[in-house]
Amino acid sequence: MKLDGKTVVVTGAASGIGAATAEAMAEAGGDIVLADLSAEKGEQHAAALRERGLKASFLPIDVASDESIAEFRKAVLARGPVHVLVNGAGFGRGQAFVDNDQEFWRRVVDINLLGPVKLTRALLDPMIERGSGKIVNVASDAGRVGSAGETVYSGAKGGLISFSKGLAREMARYSINVNCVCPGPTETPMLMALPEKHLEAFKRAIPMRRFGQPQDVANAILFFASDRSDYITGQTLSVSGGLTMA
Repeated sequence: MKLDGKTVVVTGAASGIGAATAEAMAEAGGDIVLADLSAEKGEQHAAALRERGLKASFLPIDVASDESIAEFRKAVLARGPVHVLVNGAGFGRGQAFVDNDQEFWRRVVDINLLGPVKLTRALLDPMIERGSGKIVNVASDAGRVGSAGETVYSGAKGGLISFSKGLAREMARYSINVNCVCPGPTETPMLMALPEKHLEAFKRAIPMRRFGQPQDVANAILFFASDRSDYITGQTLSVSGGLTMA
């Protein structure tokens, strides 16, 4: 799966699944724009990829800020067309719904749903004019089946799945593919912050008896970004070790 000559934007690229995705895309020959709120980590990861002879640069973004998205759009399009957009930035924490406050709800929805919606809109017109593009939204199996302690997060990710399907229908006429990858329990800072007893219960429920690695998810994202998926759109792929099969 090659991305030679393709400019790829990956949000949430400073750590976890986003960082693994940026690396996989760069190894496939893409010119990667790592985008993240954490400038220090993002710059470090981009520099590490360049040291390996890969094409990578960093641009800051806060997907919860309209002003930041506008600045990012101007900066990234000044470099040339974007061929692939990976909406990988996410936010959440385990907490009972009755203990949530409205500020937490807003942040969860702004980052996990409205952020991808707004950034997609910001970068969509050049794809439409060119008549090609790949958009991969990173949702979660929590958005497919629900997750106790992540109720609003589940709702936001479920909304992202539905957004992906609706956009895929609208964009098919322009040869723009829109697909969604749903990680199951994956070894990221968000998962590993859970209590040990919860982690063990999670692992026992997974048929493969292990947590996913960021690279497992990155491989699925790379498939949807490549020309191997040119006739696939509006699909939702779970990467969960068999935890979710329906």
